[in-house]
Amino acid sequence: MVLSLAGGVLGLILGMAGIRALLMLNPGGIPRIGQSGVTADWRVVCFTLLLSLATGILFGLIPALQASRIEMSAVPRKNKVRALLVVSEVSLALILLIGSGLLIRSFVSMRSIDPGFDTHNVLTLQMSLTGEQYQKTAGLARLVESSVERIRALPGVEAAASGCCLPIGGAPNATFVILGHPLQGAFHARANMPTVSPDYFDVFKLPILRGRKFTDRDGAGAPDVIIVNQAMARQFWPNGDAIGAQITFGSGSTSDHRPHEIVGIAGDVRERTDRSSDPPGNTIYIPLPQNSDGFTAYIVRMPTTWMIRARVEPHSLSSAIKTELIQASGGLPAVNVRSMDEIMSASTARQDFNMVLMLIFGGSALLLAAIGIYGLMAFSVEQRTREIGIRIALGAGSNNVQNMVIAQGMLLVLIGAAIGVAASLGLTRFLESFLYGVAALDPVVFIAVPILLAAVALAAIWFPARRASRIDPIHALRCE
Repeated sequence: MVLSLAGGVLGLILGMAGIRALLMLNPGGIPRIGQSGVTADWRVVCFTLLLSLATGILFGLIPALQASRIEMSAVPRKNKVRALLVVSEVSLALILLIGSGLLIRSFVSMRSIDPGFDTHNVLTLQMSLTGEQYQKTAGLARLVESSVERIRALPGVEAAASGCCLPIGGAPNATFVILGHPLQGAFHARANMPTVSPDYFDVFKLPILRGRKFTDRDGAGAPDVIIVNQAMARQFWPNGDAIGAQITFGSGSTSDHRPHEIVGIAGDVRERTDRSSDPPGNTIYIPLPQNSDGFTAYIVRMPTTWMIRARVEPHSLSSAIKTELIQASGGLPAVNVRSMDEIMSASTARQDFNMVLMLIFGGSALLLAAIGIYGLMAFSVEQRTREIGIRIALGAGSNNVQNMVIAQGMLLVLIGAAIGVAASLGLTRFLESFLYGVAALDPVVFIAVPILLAAVALAAIWFPARRASRIDPIHALRCE
């Protein structure tokens, strides 16, 4: 009980330190993970102390009862119990390690998703547009044209654009109808509808796979044009070539029944989110000057976003860009200044936090398994001191003794590993819905994890085996 309580107190200290460390990595958006929600309060302290007492009583009482009635037949039984402990610890550790390994591999796959655009050296700012003049498309278009022209003139700016939203984070959506395509309902589908200025595709280096991008000629008096993403083109046109097709879209106050001709097909944009396994949705890019007034009035309820690709470190231009925007807008401030790299990092913060947790859980399982195997093997060698001394006295070499102890220990580890792998084959199917880019029976994890655990176990067994090989037979035969 003394040892158990000491371990409980040490665990509380480490737990409190661990909580502080994890809260520093808090990505936000996870319920009750703030200082008031996750803390080592009196209930945690009481639970830990009660668990320590119960552990001390249970695992102190059983050996005490065994010691009170020593029988020769009890020795093999004790050895079987110790062997069972090693096998159980290895198998349980392996199950946790395989589960953690699959989730870590899934997080790594998610991080490796190509978003479809270039995030480097891009600065973003937001501005809330107040005033009647911005409720109409003409007023918003004049502001964007003037602001973009001012920003382009700044040294270090490569391209500048504006729009309702960024490539990630959501955009207004509406229904659409493809003219000339048979309908089975009121519309063909829904699509995200970001409204952007011409240099939007240059700022993000979003590729135009077919056709052309928007230009300054795609203004209010020009023919209505749009660009669709590749996923939408492949879905509604067999060969993926949607150039020249016409679309109408919207309903209610945002409806726009004018035919819009598709002049370009853009690459797909993918978000690194919990739903990264979902295919890209339909996206229709609309040139900002050609928005309907109803749609403009709808999107200016949200902050308008400015996007600037820089030839230098993007934040170094923020002060000059904010000044130009204030002058162009008549005093409206630009806020929420962030680089696209920062935005992308924030979008994966929760996955990064989950991966850290999985690394901690997996590392804890590996450490506990190593400590447990070492302790049991060291105790086993201590109990067999006289036996080992007799073997050495009868001519067994130190290498023979060392190899014997290692072989016996590794046999238990391999049995535990086999049980753990077999159990994991059935249990990992419950993880399938949480995995991305990796199968529930991923061979890399199912091969690498047992090898890693076996290597750690071998290191834990080697030290007691090494000590056994150095036992002095005279001392061993005299010991009680």
